[in-house]
Amino acid sequence: MLGIKQEALANELGDEWNQKKVSLMEQKAVLEPEVLYKVSRALKIPDIAIKNFDEEKAITIIANTVNNSDNASGNALFNYYPIINPVEKMVQLHEEKIQLYERMLREKDEMMLRLEKLIGGEQSS
Repeated sequence: MLGIKQEALANELGDEWNQKKVSLMEQKAVLEPEVLYKVSRALKIPDIAIKNFDEEKAITIIANTVNNSDNASGNALFNYYPIINPVEKMVQLHEEKIQLYERMLREKDEMMLRLEKLIGGEQSS
C-alpha cells in the first residue's frame, strides 16, 4: 500500500533479508516483535500501525486523503504516491491528442460549410 517493492524493503532490513524472505514475512498473520520493530523503522511508520492494520480502514483513509485536497484527514501514517505506468500514460496522451485532432477537423469542416454558405449567398446577390 505504501508503494515499496519487496526488494527495496529487503535492502532496508539488512543483509540477511531478500525479496523472497520479505514475501514470506508478508504472508504471516503475526510477526515477531523484533521483526515488527525493524519493519516499522524501515517503512518509517509506527509499529502500532502495523499491529493494528486493517486493510479496509487503510483503503478508506487513503481514499479520503487523496480526495481531500487540504488533507484534513490528518492521518500521517500513509502517504499517497501514485504509481504511474509510463506506457499507460503515453497511450492516454496519444488518445487525448487523437480526440483533439478529431475535434479540430470537425471545427474545420463546420467553418468550411459556413464559408461556402457565405460565399454562395454573396454570389447569388
